[in-house]
Amino acid sequence: MTSTGSTAPAGAGEDLPRRRRGETVLITGASSGIGRELARQFAGDGADLVLVARSEDRLRELAGELSAESGVTVEVVPADLGRPGSADLIVQTLAQRHIDVDVLVNNAGFGARGPVAGIGVGRQLDMIEVNVAALTGLTALLLPGMLERRSGGILNVASTAAFQPGPNSAVYYATKAYVLSFTEAGHDGLRRGKTLVIPGLRNRVLAVGARLSPRILVTKISGYMQA
Repeated sequence: MTSTGSTAPAGAGEDLPRRRRGETVLITGASSGIGRELARQFAGDGADLVLVARSEDRLRELAGELSAESGVTVEVVPADLGRPGSADLIVQTLAQRHIDVDVLVNNAGFGARGPVAGIGVGRQLDMIEVNVAALTGLTALLLPGMLERRSGGILNVASTAAFQPGPNSAVYYATKAYVLSFTEAGHDGLRRGKTLVIPGLRNRVLAVGARLSPRILVTKISGYMQA
């Protein structure tokens, strides 16, 4: 993992609308997709950020944009969460830079479609490392500081895949079920103190239906959708 500096424009210390003074949010998988959008959401709140992903170039580009738009301080920490021990290295970097994380957003994750015997063991173990091990490691390492300071929060991004088995994507569905069981929220829900948020009517219907329907039926429907 490469350690790099921060991006902070002039005026970063000025008051902003809805600014939460001193709040620092760490977001994994921040270089694209949901993670990138969550970074924008938190920056819009006025929170300082620590962005984690494999692509340093994308992280630096995003850091510059968010700093310019919202006047927040953005730290860039390139890291491959697929490597065992990545959580320890990230936390070591935070300590070296004297950064206390107030909100942890475990967003990084990926899936792979195909039969267990056909995807390849390496790909599946990487999936477990990113979706489960790194998430658990960062949570376990950063939570004590939040408890000691009596403030903070953890947002784990799962999927509707968490609510049922997933033939042809068995490991991915299983990892997201772990995330859901471990602890889950969405950005707005975190701010409102909710434990579980399922955004979108279609996703809510699917999740409720999966919980109320017989397990064998849910598995067959899920397998049909993955075909």
